[in-house]
Amino acid sequence: MEFTGFHHEDFDVFQIDGFEERMNALKTIIRPKLEKLGSHFAPALTVLTGEEMFPHVAKHARRTVNPPNDTWVAFSTNSRGYKMLPHFQIGLWQTHIFIWFAIIYETKNKTEMGKILEANLDKIYAETDESFVWSQDHTKPEAIKHSQLTKEDLNALFQRLQTVKKAEILCGYHIPREEAVSMTPEQFLKKAETVLEQLIKLYKLIQNPRYPF
Repeated sequence: MEFTGFHHEDFDVFQIDGFEERMNALKTIIRPKLEKLGSHFAPALTVLTGEEMFPHVAKHARRTVNPPNDTWVAFSTNSRGYKMLPHFQIGLWQTHIFIWFAIIYETKNKTEMGKILEANLDKIYAETDESFVWSQDHTKPEAIKHSQLTKEDLNALFQRLQTVKKAEILCGYHIPREEAVSMTPEQFLKKAETVLEQLIKLYKLIQNPRYPF
């Protein structure tokens, strides 16, 4: 089966009441699509980063009572996990698709990463696409458009990554639900590819502070 794009039934999964009921729908309706995206983008990200990337479809294994309000496939250089590493995500909430470069709270060496980002503040602020968004919490659907951030706002996010234990930072792109369901599979794959190509710069900067962002 090829990737068939996103449809309203994918987003409607998050309206289903009951843990078992929503989890079953998530497994049967959304997870196969995330697995296809994982197979599609892992080789491309391997080429873009120069490191082997492995896909990880969210299993939500820790949840036993409250059903998930979002789900995703993540990509990292570790075949066994991704949360401890800078990684990429493609996933969805009820309201939108997200495509992220993510440093979440379990990531090792966050302080050093925050320092690298802060040292490159001017370049990052100037060269990030205005339509991209930033978030400091991967568990919430809200994000701030880059065009609405001042340089000082962005620097505060970078500094918080260095000083707050649970701090996170994510940069990427949101596709609203109505736009996502109107896209053909080819259009979605192309858009996601374009976003990931731009996010690669942040990933490479974290790996090598001398990378010419």
